[in-house]
Amino acid sequence: MSLNWTDDPVDVGLGPNRFAAAMRLAESWCTSDEIPAIAVVVGRSNACLRPQFFGSMNIARTTPIRSDAIFTVASITKPIVAMAVMLLVERGEITLGDKVTSFIPEFAGKGRYGVRMRHLLTHTSGLPDLLPQDRALRQANASLSAFLSGVCKAELLFPPGRGVAYSSCGFLLLGEIVTRVTGSPLPEFLRTELFEPLAMNNTSLGAPLNWFDGSFRERFAEVRVPAEQADGDSWNWNSRYWRTVGAPWGGLLSTPMDLAAFAHLMLTEGRCGDRQIVSRATIAAAVGNQLEPMREVPEADRRCRPWGFGWRLNWPAHGAWFGDVLSESAYGHWGATGTLLWIDPTFDAFAVLLTTQPQDPDGRYLARLSNALVASLR
Repeated sequence: MSLNWTDDPVDVGLGPNRFAAAMRLAESWCTSDEIPAIAVVVGRSNACLRPQFFGSMNIARTTPIRSDAIFTVASITKPIVAMAVMLLVERGEITLGDKVTSFIPEFAGKGRYGVRMRHLLTHTSGLPDLLPQDRALRQANASLSAFLSGVCKAELLFPPGRGVAYSSCGFLLLGEIVTRVTGSPLPEFLRTELFEPLAMNNTSLGAPLNWFDGSFRERFAEVRVPAEQADGDSWNWNSRYWRTVGAPWGGLLSTPMDLAAFAHLMLTEGRCGDRQIVSRATIAAAVGNQLEPMREVPEADRRCRPWGFGWRLNWPAHGAWFGDVLSESAYGHWGATGTLLWIDPTFDAFAVLLTTQPQDPDGRYLARLSNALVASLR
């Protein structure tokens, strides 16, 4: 089933009054400059409401938000990279039990030999989130190979499979493995295998150089960077360096409509039109609780803070980012730049919420807006 776009909330099964109230809430935050810009998409398997935009393209609030704005979506990158890995699994090119050292021999040593593919995808590898030298590498405009060298020497926080620690480093390894197995750079593999079939023509892992030519460069929505990046014009989220480096853990640039196409693919169990882009079995595995069978992972994590393969599942009694009223079957991901994508099979719904306001550690604006949107579903 392909996306069917509409301008009428009723066509998407949204209560018009409740949805309008949710949009007024989003608009109020932009008017008060609590958030520079917000874009919202809500969809079902049979229809999707065209994006709603509020705010400005830049922090100075001199340019209204464009309907073709490109957002830096940060860690929403991770589940998309995970689905690229799962394509290799379903094609028989790798298994999730394969050791990382089988593909990246230089990763061996100091307990890292036991790290397997499934550990990287479920944040159970023991690798840290970021390298201790992450800031220095960005300030030096380092290549991804320099980051990879650091990860290959990183100390594990715990033996693989015995704990859960969110790890961006693990997704750098996953991206490198896709490249080594396929012989195609990760951005190219994503483009040909996922983005082109889904007509995600304004999405790229790392901006192509032609995105900086002419009027195209005016489409980048400026992020209000946190204090620790304030002096980083050459390396922060708004820099040309970060927009082009293509970090597999957070370097995706996209639009609300494009991300809606990806969310719709997940909601419809891997179908786009008459094509099965990803198998139903692969989708089911990716969004199931993959911590449950890991007996050495603490019970509280397995039961209350589950992960799929690259996807964060809905955590009971933990409304950060996702909000409080999604069903138990919901899953998705957030981004540190102030972005959120969730899919809820029980409600047959998905939402893409893109802002330019970092909201760590709990995404409180996104959680509140998510609650209001879920409440508008009929």
